[in-house]
Amino acid sequence: MINKLFSYNIDYNLSKDIDIVQYNILPIKQYDLYILVATSDINQDPKPIIKLLNSPIKFIYIQKIYLEYEYKYIKTKIKLYQLALQALDDDITTQTNSYTTQFLNIILQLCIQNNISDIHFESLKNDLLIRLRFDGVLNQFFKFDKKLYSMISSIIKFLAHLDISQKRLPLNGRFGKQIDGDEFDFRISTMPTIYGESIVLRILNNKNIQKNLDSIGFGKSDLNKIYKNLSLTQGLILVTGPTGSGKTTTLYSMLNHLNQSSKKIITIEDPVEYKLDGIMQVNLNPQIELDYYTVLKNILRQDPDILLIGEIRDTLSAKIAIRAALTGHLVIATLHTNNSIETITRLIDLKIEPYLISSTLKMIIAQRLVRKLCNDCKQYDNQTKLYIPKGCAKCNLMGYINRTVVAEILEIDKDIASKISQNQKIKIDNFRSLNTVAQELLDQGIISKEEFLSKIDYDI
Repeated sequence: MINKLFSYNIDYNLSKDIDIVQYNILPIKQYDLYILVATSDINQDPKPIIKLLNSPIKFIYIQKIYLEYEYKYIKTKIKLYQLALQALDDDITTQTNSYTTQFLNIILQLCIQNNISDIHFESLKNDLLIRLRFDGVLNQFFKFDKKLYSMISSIIKFLAHLDISQKRLPLNGRFGKQIDGDEFDFRISTMPTIYGESIVLRILNNKNIQKNLDSIGFGKSDLNKIYKNLSLTQGLILVTGPTGSGKTTTLYSMLNHLNQSSKKIITIEDPVEYKLDGIMQVNLNPQIELDYYTVLKNILRQDPDILLIGEIRDTLSAKIAIRAALTGHLVIATLHTNNSIETITRLIDLKIEPYLISSTLKMIIAQRLVRKLCNDCKQYDNQTKLYIPKGCAKCNLMGYINRTVVAEILEIDKDIASKISQNQKIKIDNFRSLNTVAQELLDQGIISKEEFLSKIDYDI
């Protein structure tokens, strides 16, 4: 069901001095003759609300979970609303203590505390829309008059040392900020749209790169395969999956495991998201012709033991990765494919000879990220014999909290290598596919059927 509240710029000042939770309401907007009020009770008596608000009212009816979502953040939203009103009179030349800066700081702090990964500031026809991505899902959080957008845009660009006046071209940057005693990095992307700009802040939480492989969600047998292949001195290991499947976290966890003083590790990234001690990281910059081709053709002269290639994008990067793996280097890279068998086909499509694939490829990890059901509120459905999401304060009323990896791991043994070199169809008995692993999580009540169907290609 659509959340009707999304249509309104809510006047949170109307909730400032009253107990809206007790009355099961949310005042939305003051009109000339009445106040529009949201409630989840279709039998709500209007008389106490009229007395409470000292005004005629008109009800709209919404699901209770949408009211609970508002209640969870109501104090923060009241503060944001008041700051937003004051920010409209800000002098953008005073960046440090402005109301706009205070508004942005509250948003950033809230997102850090709630494990939000991305913040979207979107310029609509008449409004500024703020949406937050929680466990991979984007939710509308705050809506206000569009006049605030230019103030927010200026502050963000100022922090990232970007051109405040440039609104017609995409811009990229980053800034660091200390929040609650910890240092966080924020990656910025701006994009011109028909109504202004869209700005997205990616929160780069260093806790994500401090994870070890044991904590990501791989099963014990899969971990044994990963550790065994990471101990090799040469060969190619590929981590595959669509955007948002957790490849970066897996790669950095591998690097944490491999990072030793006796090993020289070089990474090629576009861009470098997290900075790692003891590892040489190359940030690509096509504007000065520091691209994959330039770096890859020179990198072996740096005498690396281990190479991480952020993404194999084309035939050239694939050939250089294969060449490095052939000449005594362990190469870890990503590729955008759906599953492990398709990865081999993709390498052949990139004009890599099958005999080269069979002699260098050691392991393929094809993975997805799936949301875990909240243990505090998940409900058992007797009809489907499965657990379903409900939603509570702990899980941000989503019914899910945190994510885990679902992965299929294909080790290239002699039999599979022989089939690859002869370009034969690969069929593996008792193979634990993505479908198999996800089905186990579904049966154990860790994920929901909806999450299974949305993230897993169960026909493969």
